[in-house]
Amino acid sequence: MSHFLAPVFETGFFDSDAVRTAVIVGAVVALLSGGLGVFTVMRRQSFAAEALGDVDTTGGSGAFLVGAGPLWGFLASGVLAAGAMELVGIQRTRGRDLATGIVLAAALGLAALFLYFDTTVHDTTGAAQTVLFGSIFTITGSTIPLVAVLAFVVVAIMLVIHRPLLLSTVSPEIATARGVPVRLLGVAYLLALAFAVALCALTIGSILSTALLVGPAAAALRVSKRPGRAILAAALLGAASMWLGIVLAYDSYYWPPKGTGWPVSFFVVTIVFVIYLLSGVPGWRERRRARGGRG
Repeated sequence: MSHFLAPVFETGFFDSDAVRTAVIVGAVVALLSGGLGVFTVMRRQSFAAEALGDVDTTGGSGAFLVGAGPLWGFLASGVLAAGAMELVGIQRTRGRDLATGIVLAAALGLAALFLYFDTTVHDTTGAAQTVLFGSIFTITGSTIPLVAVLAFVVVAIMLVIHRPLLLSTVSPEIATARGVPVRLLGVAYLLALAFAVALCALTIGSILSTALLVGPAAAALRVSKRPGRAILAAALLGAASMWLGIVLAYDSYYWPPKGTGWPVSFFVVTIVFVIYLLSGVPGWRERRRARGGRG
């Protein structure tokens, strides 16, 4: 078996603690973000997700500045940004882009200042790389329980609100007429989104987090309009992208120039992009629709 796996997995892959941690954390984050991403795409809030990811740059760089782990900074900035977007008016369709843009501009200004202090005052090496593009192989095993708790919170929120949230997503007018608390649902969803984006930022970086959240979901919705199937497909596509990205990133340490390696985030984003392109191939889409029609 090892003989057949050798061309794919380099020596030491299965014996590395860093790899095992990356595989576990990556799987949890990818499965979670893929499923939640379906609602993000359906609600047309991809720009909000992108903004939360960029805002997490502020939190991550601030965490490095005070000597805390970047995940805590991602969480704090994401929750604060989600609250700010809600206050400015992100739940009203016409105000979404405006609210997101205002919060994003303010946050990026602070991020630039914090990163400057990280590199000049504290002389923190690798802060910008870790915050912006992630460093999944440096995540320690002690982080797994926190990731699991955050994932559980997101799943719990979505299990409670997914039915009324779907109705308010498809038809806000009907949801309001039936007495559904649309604004409260939006707040709960935005909180879950902030947590999910923070976890994505931990694995592939703050500025690339949207790729893992939106890419698999967009591809899944291209081939299936049924939310349940799309959520399952998006979760599996996200996990596959993450795992393949980890394998390729590990293998790249043996590629020229040896000993440096390519970032996991590059491989994950590239794989997600390829999957999205393939999901638009006419033959695939037509076959999926034909199967759905027969069902």
